[in-house]
Order: sequence, then C-alpha cells, then structure tokens
Amino acid sequence: MANEDKNEQDITSSGPVDRPSRQFYIPSQIIEEFGEKGRDHLNKPFSGQFLLAMTAGSFMTFGAVFSILLAVGVETKGIYHLLSGLGFAAGYAMVFISGAVLFTEINVLLPSYLFNKANLMKKTIYRFWGATYIGNIIGAFSVAVLIQMSGSLAPEFYSELSVYLDHKMKFLDHGVKGWFEVVISGILANWLIGMAAFLTTAARDFTGKVLGTMLPVVLFVAGNFQHSAANMGYFSMGVLASDQYTWYQYILFNLIPASIGNLIGGAILVSLLFSYAYKEDIQTSLGQGKQKKKQNH
Repeated sequence: MANEDKNEQDITSSGPVDRPSRQFYIPSQIIEEFGEKGRDHLNKPFSGQFLLAMTAGSFMTFGAVFSILLAVGVETKGIYHLLSGLGFAAGYAMVFISGAVLFTEINVLLPSYLFNKANLMKKTIYRFWGATYIGNIIGAFSVAVLIQMSGSLAPEFYSELSVYLDHKMKFLDHGVKGWFEVVISGILANWLIGMAAFLTTAARDFTGKVLGTMLPVVLFVAGNFQHSAANMGYFSMGVLASDQYTWYQYILFNLIPASIGNLIGGAILVSLLFSYAYKEDIQTSLGQGKQKKKQNH
C-alpha cells in the first residue's frame, strides 16, 4: 500500500502529464481536406481524371462481386446484410485510399471547393463530371467482362446475382412513382457514402480509414439504398450474365434517377451543409492551398 501511495506521488509530482496527440481530424479540417481533394482532382489533366475514374469503376465491380460471394448461402438476414456490406466496403476502401475518382465521391468533394472558390469555369466542372461518370461505367463494365472471361465464378454466384438484381430493380414495378422513389433512395445512399468519405478523411491511420468506410457502407447496402456507382458494378455483371433486365432499363429506371439523388445527397446534405456550418472555422483558403503547401515544404 505504501508503494502504491509513493507511485501516485511520483506521478502527480512529475508535473503535467502529456496528452497523446489527437488521432483524427475535426470537422472543419475534414471540410478543408474535402475542398483540397476536390481542387486537386479538378486540376488533373483530362487523361488522368479519366484513368482514375475507370479505376474507381473497376473497384465497384470487384466490390459488387465480393458482396455477393460473402452472402451466398447465408439464410439469416442480419448476417446476410452484414457480410454483403463488408464485401462492398472493400471496393469503397480501395477507392478512398487509392485516390481513384468516383462520381458519387466527387459530388461530396467538389462542392466543398466550389463553396470557397469563386470565378471557376463551369465548362471545366461539367467536363470533369462527365469524364468521371463515363469512366466509372467503362471501368465497371471492363472488369465485369474480364470476370466473365475468366470463368472463375460458380453457378451459385449467378443465382445470388439474380436476387440482387431483382432487389435493385424492384422500383420498376412502381411506374413513375418508382422512378422518384429511386431518386429519394439515391439521396439517402450518397448521404451515407458522403459520411463514409467524411469518416475516412477524419481518420489518420489505415485501420481508422477502413472502419470509417465500412460502417456507412454496411448501412446503405443493408437498406437497399440506390447508389449509382455501386449499381454500375452489379448491373455490369447483370448485363453479361443475365437477361432479366435490359441495359436501357438499368440506365433509365435506376442509374439516372439514382445519380440525381446521389448528387443531392452528397453535395447538399454532406458537403455544402458542413461547409456552411463550419465556414467560420476553416482557416486555410482553398484558393491558396497549393501555395501554402509549397511554402511549408
């Protein structure tokens, strides 16, 4: 007992205890990071933008395939959704950590930059958005072709894929109402993926980034919220392996309304909302970010 008292005295008499440095960014720092990433993506050459967009699309197909493979044969719904979400989280983790350009992620990053930067040419923005969207589709479809050519997947995979496609396209039976339901579902989906980007950016180590990605992705997959980039992966496999739906049904009745919702959910409910809420706390001018970084180096 005397030794314990002595140790306590040594600790308290040694002066103030150093606290460990914070292991995550605060929200205002995250928004700064969003803006700087959006600026950097926008300033890349068109060829670089397109190549990174294709890479991101390819990761979506890998994520879609993994989500199905993990859930094949699982009967318990909760575990089924958990495993499926974990599988797709692998695709998003590869996107976020590699710096690949995903259309839905750009809807979160770029508005944070535009909110703090005036006189930006609209033509540049539209070209970037178009290159990203088309690049994502080409990348997703290209990987689907390679997977089909490889003959690697068992028949059980394609049976489960059929279930996934019906789940994604169930809104087709609701007519015009279903089209708008996909828009609303898309808002929810990219709200969650925007928060995945938020949490991933907040983390300062690899483990934190993976966990930050995983949690919102599991939620959006379990909820069947419509995310255009994710669906590009599923639909690319569906077009090649099944005749359940046609390519134009995938595009007109899912990808287009989902993309509209994704734009609203990511840009307004994540990027612009937090940019406005923390605008007084943001100390770095995004227009001068590059210059300050050079001075620091």
